[in-house]
Amino acid sequence: MSKQDTPLTGDALIKEVCRRIRVARSYWDAHNNAACRGERDRALALYNTLSKEQKEQIPQVLRVWLRYRSEKYFGAHRTPPKSARKSNL
Repeated sequence: MSKQDTPLTGDALIKEVCRRIRVARSYWDAHNNAACRGERDRALALYNTLSKEQKEQIPQVLRVWLRYRSEKYFGAHRTPPKSARKSNL
């Protein structure tokens, strides 16, 4: 993937937030927690840049999953993921 030169605005930003939430949900359904956590963080960062009117344009199902349900599993109160396992040889 290539990085964009210009930041997203307007409808493109809303569409990208929805896309990232859906990708995070698909990772969640596939039990891929590490990928889900990363994608959710990216979606949440973009979501926090939206105005109140723009946030209302995102479907409620996606907003609920991003803010509440996923917070239960990925919130700051949870134990952070561990680093790669070290072998004992």
